[in-house]
Amino acid sequence: MPVGSRRAAQGRAPALGAGSPGTRAHHVAREAAGGRWLVLGKDGRLSAYALGDGGMLRWTQERPGGTAWAGPELVPVPGLNSLSVAQGPDGFVHFVGRRAVHKDEGPPVVDLMSATQFQTGRPVTQWRTLGNPHSERPKAALLGVPAAAVSGQGTVHVFVRNADGDLLLRCEKTGGKWEAWHDPKVRRAQDGTATVTTVSGRVEVLAPGTDVTLRLSRHEPDGAYQRDQDIPHAHAPGSAVALETARDRITYYWADGSHGGVTAHRPGTPPIPLGGAPCTGPVAALRTALDGYDCTVLAHGTPDGRVMLTACGTENEADGVWWSPTGDHCTGGPALACDAAGRVVLALIGTDGALRIARQNGEPGLALGPSAQV
Repeated sequence: MPVGSRRAAQGRAPALGAGSPGTRAHHVAREAAGGRWLVLGKDGRLSAYALGDGGMLRWTQERPGGTAWAGPELVPVPGLNSLSVAQGPDGFVHFVGRRAVHKDEGPPVVDLMSATQFQTGRPVTQWRTLGNPHSERPKAALLGVPAAAVSGQGTVHVFVRNADGDLLLRCEKTGGKWEAWHDPKVRRAQDGTATVTTVSGRVEVLAPGTDVTLRLSRHEPDGAYQRDQDIPHAHAPGSAVALETARDRITYYWADGSHGGVTAHRPGTPPIPLGGAPCTGPVAALRTALDGYDCTVLAHGTPDGRVMLTACGTENEADGVWWSPTGDHCTGGPALACDAAGRVVLALIGTDGALRIARQNGEPGLALGPSAQV
């Protein structure tokens, strides 16, 4: 299947659209957000999110399928040093972040924060603290990076590694209140949890361990979380993404812990090496139709920041994949989504802190036009 980008051949494209006057020079992204940070709203417009100095940055497509974007817009959250994005089946976008505030010479005061965007481009709700499972300030400062999942019922589930390496869980209750912290007995976890919600409403969770990959899931949409059998292969922390490649069947894509190349794995089957350049940061994965075929599109960054792209038949990775450089460089992981017209959209945060967007053109296979700065 042809995969490529015209970015390298045609050079850097002009900006897709301007943000508010005077905002572009002041709001520079530090890195892409975690989770699926390029999302399609109910109104058909895409939004992109990143971590900036002083809070969260947001870009919003001005019309469905269009090339003009508004932003970056700063949503202030002082002390925010990580950000994870998850979208529910109702289209609501949920944000969970880690906040560290320095008040004196001791360890910073660390807690988790959450907020929700109910409509594309509209104001985000007030950020509220989820607290910290540790009451002692030195241990609280060692709290890890959170990840979020949204159940089929639309409730938010937050996962985070505590100071002892245990993966803890806190769930939103009906009405917006939160349950107490729960210990699902996942030990020796590292930062970089990946989550996915299936079409049936189940949630699956994958966390990097020291020499294995740890798994947790709800076997029923309303059931309790249960420990699943660990995968006897380690992966690079923070590199994994989970994709539903058949009904209630998940394929994980990650950077192999030993050689750094991208690997595909479906629990119960051997891992499938996908070759290509070593992968750093999270892999992006998207299931979509290309030339009428059910396909999976993958993208990742290399150690020097280059963005690599490939596509294959869904669950046919064993037939081989061919990676193509897009010509762009990124900070953090790239993101993939389909726009209102069904075109594949690749988003990345460039090394200059700006958002860049490349869209699928009309050529056969997966062919992207040159990226443009937003």
